[in-house]
Amino acid sequence: MVLEQEKRLAVGEGLDRQFLREVSRYLNDLRLIQNIFNEYAIYVANLETDGENILDGNKLLAVLIYKNVYPRDFEQLHRGEGALAKILDHQAELINKSEDECRAEIVQLEKLIEVGEDQTPLDLDELRKIYAMALIEKLPSGAFSIGHNSNNMIEFQQLATHSDLFEGYLESSNIYCRYNNNYNTHVNIKNWHTSVNSQKTYYQRKEEIKNKAEERKVEILGKIRDLRLKLPVFRTTKLSELLRLNSSDAQVLFEGFGENGELARFLILESFLDDTYYQYTSLFHSGRMSPNDNKYLIQIRAFITPEPDFPIDNPHEVIAAMREEDFGQSYVLNMVIVDALLSDKNRYKEQVQKLYSYIKIEFESCEHFLDGYYTSGHNVVDFLLGLNDVWDRLVPSILTSNYNIRHITQLVKWLPLNSLKSLAENFDDMSNFVSEHLLDILCEVPELDPNRLVCLNFEVKDLLSIKEHSQVVCTMFEEGLFELSIGNLEFIYKELLAKDDVNMLNTKNYTTILSTKNSILIGRVERDFEYYLRNILLVLDNNSEEDLSAILVAICHDEIELSVLSEFLKQQVVQLPTLEKVPDRLYTMIFDTAKIKPTWANCLTFMDSDSFRNETLVKYLDKQSVCDSILEEEIPSNSDSFNLHTLLINANSMSDYSYKGYVCALPNVFKSFPSGLDLTKIKILIEKRKINFTKNNFNFLENTQTLQVLFVSLNIDMFLDNSECFDLSDDFLEHLLQTEISEINKFNVIKFMNLAILVDHHERAALIGSIVVNDDTNYCNVDGYIAKSIIMYSSPTTLQILLFNKYCTLMTNSDVREVLSNLPKPYCEITTGYHTPRLKNSLENKNLVMQLDHQNIISSWTIGGIFTDEIKVNLYRKKEETV
Repeated sequence: MVLEQEKRLAVGEGLDRQFLREVSRYLNDLRLIQNIFNEYAIYVANLETDGENILDGNKLLAVLIYKNVYPRDFEQLHRGEGALAKILDHQAELINKSEDECRAEIVQLEKLIEVGEDQTPLDLDELRKIYAMALIEKLPSGAFSIGHNSNNMIEFQQLATHSDLFEGYLESSNIYCRYNNNYNTHVNIKNWHTSVNSQKTYYQRKEEIKNKAEERKVEILGKIRDLRLKLPVFRTTKLSELLRLNSSDAQVLFEGFGENGELARFLILESFLDDTYYQYTSLFHSGRMSPNDNKYLIQIRAFITPEPDFPIDNPHEVIAAMREEDFGQSYVLNMVIVDALLSDKNRYKEQVQKLYSYIKIEFESCEHFLDGYYTSGHNVVDFLLGLNDVWDRLVPSILTSNYNIRHITQLVKWLPLNSLKSLAENFDDMSNFVSEHLLDILCEVPELDPNRLVCLNFEVKDLLSIKEHSQVVCTMFEEGLFELSIGNLEFIYKELLAKDDVNMLNTKNYTTILSTKNSILIGRVERDFEYYLRNILLVLDNNSEEDLSAILVAICHDEIELSVLSEFLKQQVVQLPTLEKVPDRLYTMIFDTAKIKPTWANCLTFMDSDSFRNETLVKYLDKQSVCDSILEEEIPSNSDSFNLHTLLINANSMSDYSYKGYVCALPNVFKSFPSGLDLTKIKILIEKRKINFTKNNFNFLENTQTLQVLFVSLNIDMFLDNSECFDLSDDFLEHLLQTEISEINKFNVIKFMNLAILVDHHERAALIGSIVVNDDTNYCNVDGYIAKSIIMYSSPTTLQILLFNKYCTLMTNSDVREVLSNLPKPYCEITTGYHTPRLKNSLENKNLVMQLDHQNIISSWTIGGIFTDEIKVNLYRKKEETV
């Protein structure tokens, strides 16, 4: 019957044939059907006449069916009563329920992120414990602590809790172990960690744990983003879909239609009858506002602020009905109204200005609206641009907000590039914030255009953390917008440049970077080279194998403090072969660090430079390794080397070991002693005969007789040839005799001495006695008086006897007897009387008795007897018997 009426009235155009067939099953009253289609024909004709045929004919027919089948409920609907009104009112509850479930899921996911962040340290701790146990198994039983040296030990139970200390043992080959008795031993543990996993290193597994946690976080953040995008969708979800999702609630609601409720159920669940009904009922009544529109106006007139997503069906009519002051209060914070205002800014200029003014003043209380508008609003770009134009404190206010990440993300996502660039230039904190929270921003807007980030001119702190966003990674790298860090350089080297040997970055970082020949990477390093040097090269403990070419490039950066370059050079193993290509200002620093090959040519180059410092070169040459190496090369002897010779001979601060080596190697002798030298250095110059022997040089040593004596002794021939120039005391000559000059020179020295006073200088007499005993020709002009003193004060006795035999003839008999009386037994017994002294049978004693017999000091002498071969001395009985 329904189809027949449609044909009768010729109103089938625009109607769904399927809908007509299905709805006909619920209608069997011909009169009722005729009334419905008669009304439909009238209202459709009116719409066509007005040129406003913008409504759905199927929905218009459904409303007319509802009006005629349920007239009482239709009448109650205008008062907000009845079964349909109840169902429509329940729509908000269904939306809230779905939103609550979605928000609960977001909260749960956020808790999972917190749990994951707490779990990562636990997983790393567990990994360290596994490796710590493997290390302990490699150590001798009884040990309880280990260390890189015996002064820095850590107990086993603390190994896993100190990550930095523990990781220091991973590459160690040898460590110290301590036992309970405090005994220490050296243990080889090379490659101990391979017993845990031969396929993956500790660092690889550590990185996997971190990456897994990061990937999980990114995955959860993605789900949270999807749920947040889903939240505003609930507000636009059809009533029919909400009812299907909550079928248990729907069953109770439909009971209000009574026995003929199946028709209403069909119309509602098939979306032919829903909350847009007012658009069709308005054809029957005056006014185009929906119940929602009226409800909104009723609430704000009661000073109640509806939720930002409160549904408004005819925003322009609502705006027209609002008071002017409403736009400067919280009532304006409705997504539909704001969209309507921004869609015609010329028409609503004053209202928009009031909206922005309110947000400026009450920004914190507006953030709930802003959060929703970012997702559901249709004019977000215009909104943000307008707000930024009228509020110069927008960015600072956003950065201090609890929703700062959300706000900044929207600015980055929506604002035009020139506006973004301007904000970044005016507010450094904005770029810094994006840098700190880049991963969070990308998780919220994974499709973000990388050029928007480039406009902000910030550096990515951790490229690895955003590796899933490959387009952003590549763009930021190509723009050189990445922070210089060990992690970023390793990521670029391995992931972007596809290099394998990452370990080279630990031992020769700068060399490796230069070897890539990648202009972007090298340019980034050069842009902040001092930062790179301080925070990467000097931080890497093993970065000691830089190539010579890289070292030269590094130290030629004029902007870097010399102290920093000095630390870098000290870190390196290689020495510069020459000073070629090295800036003059660095010479002193290079010699201070001893990072220049020890050659005389390098020393001369340094001395010829404007930066030369005498003490620096002396300190450098004083190093034993430098001294031993450079002395393998002859010191240059040309005229250009005079200053070098002078420096060496004046190097008083140098150690005696080094000074002696250089002085010995000097090719020339100097005219005079340098002033200011320590006595030990002067002694070295004298010993190595590097100072001309002159009276002036001798007098230079006047306060140090020991050195004067040494100076003369080593130049004895010149002294003897020029003795008239020197007025030397017998005390001095006595010390000279104690040196290692030749015997003949000692004889010559003795000739300058006053031997007559030896009687008062017993030690001197003994010294001279030890010398003249070998003077077979009496070159020293010893007379009897002198001989007497020499013999009496010499020692040992054998020497005295030799001297006695030599000089006996020069003495009178009385002097001879006096000398004998002062000799030890048995010689002092050779006097007069009836006793018979006996002497040991020796050549000296034979000569003695023969001389005494010759001078009639003794009567006679004989050798031997029955039981001995001693010399028997026969004395005169009385003194008068001697002649």
